[in-house]
Amino acid sequence: MKKKYAICGVSGRALGMFAKPILTTHARRCDLVAILDCDPARFELYRSRFPEHTAVGTYGEEEFGKMIDETRPDVVIVAGRDDTHARYIVAALERDLDVITEKPMVTTGEDARRVLDAERVSKGSVTVTFNYRYAPIHAKIKEMVWEGKLGRITSVDLNWYLDTYHGSSYFKRWNRRREMSGGLSIHKSTHHFDLVNWWIGQKPVEAFAYGALHYYGAQGELNPGKEDGRHCGTCLSASRCAYHSRWNARHVQDDHLGQLDSVGSQFPYTGYRPDRCIFDDEIDIEDTYAATVKYSGGALLSYSVNFSLPYEGYRLAINGTKGRLETIEYHAPSRTPFPTPLQTIDYFPLFGSKETIHVVHREGGHGGGDPLLLNDLFLGENRERPFPILSGAVDGAYSVATGEAVWRSVKEHRPVAIADVLGGWKESEPIER
Repeated sequence: MKKKYAICGVSGRALGMFAKPILTTHARRCDLVAILDCDPARFELYRSRFPEHTAVGTYGEEEFGKMIDETRPDVVIVAGRDDTHARYIVAALERDLDVITEKPMVTTGEDARRVLDAERVSKGSVTVTFNYRYAPIHAKIKEMVWEGKLGRITSVDLNWYLDTYHGSSYFKRWNRRREMSGGLSIHKSTHHFDLVNWWIGQKPVEAFAYGALHYYGAQGELNPGKEDGRHCGTCLSASRCAYHSRWNARHVQDDHLGQLDSVGSQFPYTGYRPDRCIFDDEIDIEDTYAATVKYSGGALLSYSVNFSLPYEGYRLAINGTKGRLETIEYHAPSRTPFPTPLQTIDYFPLFGSKETIHVVHREGGHGGGDPLLLNDLFLGENRERPFPILSGAVDGAYSVATGEAVWRSVKEHRPVAIADVLGGWKESEPIER
């Protein structure tokens, strides 16, 4: 019997990551019965992408209950703008439905607590699509830690870099407002915090951080003009903008609220354009962080992220009582101004010689993780893995709470306890489902 799905938020990610595989690769097991969004133009985009599946029911953002009553889905997929997630996750759980949600699960610790409380009394459960866990290189790192090759984990160094193309894109869109995205320590860094939580199998306890808006906003040093409310497509200062001059031949890919995908005009969506000026004064989030996170098992994370660098990728080191591993990733080689090597893992036993580990890389988004995640979502989790990999509401809550603790620490100049962000919520079970 087919499982029925409804999608809340007809975003680029919703269409490409969820609707397409439901309607094609996994059509024998899955049935898409409804889509919900605030903008009817997105329904037209859906119909243009999948003309043979136009019978799917369409509902406005306030018609969630009607959608459930009329289409009776088994699972609700939440993939709209970040600040809409909590509303639909909680509503689905109150109806005892399972939920699949894009990361971040929600945008605040308060909403994370709402989800945890709703799931506790619901017959439904939440799955958060942390697809970076599924990248082969990341799964191998988890395997090495799981097998005890590093011993007890003592510290982690993770430095993440976003280039001037990808990093600036967040400041063109709704992500630039904390009320909509939670800030980039939540919208983006939840990926990173979840990886660390999962790799080391410890819970975050407290965070302390510094952060700033160095590159973007009205005070950005490369701001070519002083007018607010500009758009790249019509800006009179575009020829003097280094970011625009470098990347004006590329369309920004917006996972959540629409790529430049025409359904009759270049910017088809109601009240939304993904080319807003990166130097506007409405930007109220940070573009640079340096943070320390303390964990329940004694490990310490040293984390940094920068959203305007010449190349993209990360550097990782994990230290333990029996050894250390290191890896460097160069993301998006086509945008990197130098040759990039294939990613490997260097393993250093505490009393032994270095070993370089090669991992078979896979095609697909997020380092090859997306196809593997979709198999687990729509075919059932692979039970032969020695460790859990699908993430749930607890994992989502810890990652969001860590992100909020980071930006709150920046604002309040003090360490912030994860439990306080979650309203005193405590979890006695292991972090992994």
